[in-house]
Amino acid sequence: MQLNPHILKHHHITLNVGGAQEDYDFHTKVLGLKSVKKTGLYDGSTPIYHLYYGNDLGDESTLVTCFPMRQSGRKATRGSGQIKTLALSVPQSSLAFWRSHLGEQGFHVTQTERFGEQLLRFAHPCGIEYELVGIDDDDRLPYSNGVIPSEFGIRGTHGITVSVQQMDNSDEFMQLGWSGKNRRHDGDFVRYEVGEGGSGTIIDFEVEPNLPQGSWLYGEGTVHHCAFKVSDLTVQKDVKFHLEGLGLTDVSDRKDRGYFDSIYVRTPGGAMFEATVSKPEGFLVDESYENLGKTLQVPPIFAAQAAAMTGYLEPLKF
Repeated sequence: MQLNPHILKHHHITLNVGGAQEDYDFHTKVLGLKSVKKTGLYDGSTPIYHLYYGNDLGDESTLVTCFPMRQSGRKATRGSGQIKTLALSVPQSSLAFWRSHLGEQGFHVTQTERFGEQLLRFAHPCGIEYELVGIDDDDRLPYSNGVIPSEFGIRGTHGITVSVQQMDNSDEFMQLGWSGKNRRHDGDFVRYEVGEGGSGTIIDFEVEPNLPQGSWLYGEGTVHHCAFKVSDLTVQKDVKFHLEGLGLTDVSDRKDRGYFDSIYVRTPGGAMFEATVSKPEGFLVDESYENLGKTLQVPPIFAAQAAAMTGYLEPLKF
């Protein structure tokens, strides 16, 4: 029995990156996204930044969030069983601008096409693959701080690409467990959409049978997970029970992440997905709009060590 289409769209994607300043400059100065939250990883006993970037209010499906891992000294191995690529939506008319802009910033850019979409490929300074995809019918509002003209700004996520060694188990998961629809092929790629479809709902799988398994632990240079929006906590609970009823018992209990509530599942192909419900206040729960993303918001787990945490983490220059 297939789950009703409760998986609505991307919520955010979370990356294990390198240095905090390197990552902050890449997302805010090169890509022109807004810093909407500076906080810390809620798991573990060692402080690690959790940096959020998006549009003006950090709306769902505009968010890229990052754990700068270089300070920990932990590096990861890219490979199969991971999300390998983050694709962001930009206007089709902006691709020439972006190619020039990224080249001037020292990034190697290649232009290609997939599923009939023109896209630019480049890499985050830590090596994670990025794409800018030209989309003409995306009405999400970009953030503009003058670095990137507003008419060329990033609208939000477009899709993710998951590397797998074979498709059978991932196809079963997408169709029976994750509301995937509109399945289609382009060479070694298989595409699904969730919710209403279109930019911000896409999951691509790339079949790479000879690629060794990559890391799952926190470590520099890999994508950690992709989160997807569900409408409320009741639906989130239903998703968990549904996945467990399919035999996917590697589904976490609900975790309070301060700005949203999350459950996580390790998908059969290896990538981690998350079903997410935003708090009503969103990122304004602990900061005013005027101060959004400007100062470190200490996670509850580190509340008693706030001064030590602030002193330990790499200082950030804005």
